[in-house]
Amino acid sequence: MPRKRKKISLRWQALTSTISTTFVLILMGLVIICALTAHRLGESVRQSLAVTVMMTDDASNEQAAKLKTQLEKRLWVKDITVITREQALKEQTEAMGQDPTEFLGQNPFTPSLELHLQADYACTDSLLWISKRLKNHKLVSDVIYQKDLVESLNRNLHKIAYILLGMAILLGLVTLVLINNTVRLSVYSRRFIIHTMRLVGASWGFIRRPFMLRAMWIGLAAGILADAALLGGVHALLEYDPSMLEYVTVENICITLLSVLVFGLLLTLLCTLISVSHYLGMREGEMYE
Repeated sequence: MPRKRKKISLRWQALTSTISTTFVLILMGLVIICALTAHRLGESVRQSLAVTVMMTDDASNEQAAKLKTQLEKRLWVKDITVITREQALKEQTEAMGQDPTEFLGQNPFTPSLELHLQADYACTDSLLWISKRLKNHKLVSDVIYQKDLVESLNRNLHKIAYILLGMAILLGLVTLVLINNTVRLSVYSRRFIIHTMRLVGASWGFIRRPFMLRAMWIGLAAGILADAALLGGVHALLEYDPSMLEYVTVENICITLLSVLVFGLLLTLLCTLISVSHYLGMREGEMYE
């Protein structure tokens, strides 16, 4: 009977340890996926910033198209659109409600290029360098972009990044403490077994082995359960709003699931190693404290 009761107790401890570790890993996974999504959203916003390259009066549509081809080879360019004289006239006519050629006698607009930069180059310093380089071209009269918007956007994105980093560090510490306490309680209930094995001459590695194996299975089970919960939450989110797939990418989901699984294994193994080593170093009298 006592042996049966002991087995039930060990199984209950393993179950509670797995459940508590699972909830902690879910929180960690949420922070990771939020951080990755925020990074992806920031990149998308940066890449949506438009830089308008105005051509000179004597530039033709063909020359604008040729310049587009040349710029597409640059690493800092994401995509470029040519706005021809005729297209610019049509857009302004629709905006003004009147055709400018009726009172000017000719099309006053020049061809232009609208380009979007790679996210890493959508910052003030890079834009100044790119603008200066573009203005050196003989067919470019001006380069227009919203400098204040770029500075404000990058400033806000940096603030969000620091906040998420702080949350990640804080949650990492909380996760370590909670899992460590869960594992320590589990090992504490078996401290006399550890002491007995040490008295009969068992090596520290031999004593640690079953605890580490048990911790590995608990960490693996908790990681899988946490991944399943996170995957279910992401699936529900994408069912509700499929457009979120642009930001909650498959790559980010895979990184999150793998990170949670690895963290679950490593933290439970590390905490178990620390706890078992702590009790291995204790004297018999200290076991009762």
